[in-house]
Amino acid sequence: MITEVKTKVYAGRLKDRASLLRSSSGGAFVALSDCFLDNGDAVVCAVYNYEDHATEFQLIENREERDKSIGSKYMQSKPGKIYKIAEDWLINHPEKRLLFVGMGCQADGFRKFAEMKGFRERVWIVDIICHGSPSPRLWKEYAESVEKKYGKITYLTFKDKRNGWKAPTAYVTAGGQEHLIKDYVKVFYNQCALRLSCYECPYATTERKTDMTIGDFWHIEETIPDFYDEKGNSIFLIHTDRGEQLFETVKVKLEYRLSDTKQCWQANLEAPTKRSEQRDEFWNDYQRKGVDFVMKKYGTTPLKTKIKNKLVKLISIGGQTLNPDLIYYVDYSERRAA
Repeated sequence: MITEVKTKVYAGRLKDRASLLRSSSGGAFVALSDCFLDNGDAVVCAVYNYEDHATEFQLIENREERDKSIGSKYMQSKPGKIYKIAEDWLINHPEKRLLFVGMGCQADGFRKFAEMKGFRERVWIVDIICHGSPSPRLWKEYAESVEKKYGKITYLTFKDKRNGWKAPTAYVTAGGQEHLIKDYVKVFYNQCALRLSCYECPYATTERKTDMTIGDFWHIEETIPDFYDEKGNSIFLIHTDRGEQLFETVKVKLEYRLSDTKQCWQANLEAPTKRSEQRDEFWNDYQRKGVDFVMKKYGTTPLKTKIKNKLVKLISIGGQTLNPDLIYYVDYSERRAA
């Protein structure tokens, strides 16, 4: 019997600094998956396929396979045949347990499937705080365009921590060299490329039916400043008694701190991502002119904005940054407020 509990919140990160640096946030996924893999159990999670540039769910049974799945994926993951694969694995391993990790919609779908098939008691379900899922076709065409320019992509990361957790670097290794993919990331965050259903997501809340929710603990430097670490911080939201049991098991690997829903506030724990006013224009442009055109139009920062941002960083009054709306710049055609 699985019992829902009043949501508990923890901030946490891996004690192992090497594993922390490889992770997108505080290493929550590594800690949780180790708990299963080290006991001969299995994990279902999303893995990037470098051959067809798609992210797909796989069932993994060792750390080497798991390590391929570490890191954020800014694209929709394909479920494929994972429901059947997971069910068969549980049937063939009656004494084993399974951990499922996915976005809110994916995790809740698997929860309902597990309940219908009668193996919910053997499955721990963890979902990830989600900004929204962009088109997998858009990413595939973008990756293929990158490969035409630079060669085969052999590595991809959206949140490298070389400049710290708060300023992640997104790049691919292609043709033996690193190439930034800031244009794709900008398109992702300007909300043009998300699925329509993402703008009405029912899972953008702290109250969920999974066992646990994980993600970045944004604003922790403000709400729990003495616990902040520049190399990464995770949030754990516990929803069931089994989620509590799982956290009790993994916390030996963590530095952690009890928190609450006020301290951990972030936009996608309160409401879905808002639909961009440019969404229709973006997709019309994409259909007519292709991926390279939309990446240039929607994925780059205009020169005027770059100048304004530079001034915001360089100019301060009394130790406080100037309001960007008060900054003026010179335009060759006119002089006006930015």
